Amino acid sequence: QVQLVESGGGLVQAGGSLRLSCAASGIIFNFKTMRWYRQAPGKERDFVAAVTSGGSTNYADSVKGRFTISRDNAKATVYLEMNSLKPEDTAVYYCSAVVLVREYWGQGTQVTVSS
Repeated sequence: QVQLVESGGGLVQAGGSLRLSCAASGIIFNFKTMRWYRQAPGKERDFVAAVTSGGSTNYADSVKGRFTISRDNAKATVYLEMNSLKPEDTAVYYCSAVVLVREYWGQGTQVTVSS
């Protein structure tokens, strides 16, 4: 059974930082590309960042230079370090993994950035 559990969200002032975590179980974590998405109220879920099994990373243009995705294979956990946060970063953040063509999601963690 695949489980993804996000944590680390909260309320922060603009310019602040947060570190999100996503703990995975039920998958061969080391072989999986892990992704972060976010969904603001009334908007679609958007891609934020990805890290491959080999450690290559990819970011949405809106977060480049501010967010850093990383992974700890020993802990089966993926992280999203978020710096210089802006009010427009406010959203529910989800991690995801694809297993046998099906994409699995966590329950999400709320990030709210006040101006």
